[in-house]
Amino acid sequence: MKTDLTPNTCVDAETFAAAVELEGPPETEFDPGIAARLPAKATAGGALIRDEDGHILFVTPRYKPVLDIPGGVADADESPRAACARELEEELGPGIPVGALLVVDWVPRKGLWRDSHQFIFDGGILPADRVADLRTHDEELAGLRFLPLAEARPLIYPSLHRRLILAVEAAEGGHPIYAEFGHAL
Repeated sequence: MKTDLTPNTCVDAETFAAAVELEGPPETEFDPGIAARLPAKATAGGALIRDEDGHILFVTPRYKPVLDIPGGVADADESPRAACARELEEELGPGIPVGALLVVDWVPRKGLWRDSHQFIFDGGILPADRVADLRTHDEELAGLRFLPLAEARPLIYPSLHRRLILAVEAAEGGHPIYAEFGHAL
């Protein structure tokens, strides 16, 4: 079976093609139109990147009034991890690997933004020389800065603050955390 799916995933192409093959032929709808009626959720992948002092890397977006972590919304047929890797390279340049999954958080609808799944991956701890050389590579960003989480609290959404507390806990504890609106369950 040949597939025309070409998702952006961190799984190598051969492994992905074999997995698609094993799934069998595409499903057909038993109830015509049901797929179009199902809700769609946005998905985003971001990275917890810290310096040697434990300060977290925040970016300053030009398109919203608060700081955020590096990363962004996944494109169609793009995995959250691949979206994180793509966005890290777009925003910060090459060389920051995407590590283990730290947090999966469900965020409810807010205004015109639909509900979403927010994934935070471990972006590691950068040495001082790498921190000193770090620059934004994306016109959507006005800058970046490393801050202690407590100092960042009034500059970020409360849900991101809660999510980052969980991400630090997961990074230090070695286990991913599932959350809903920044509250671990």
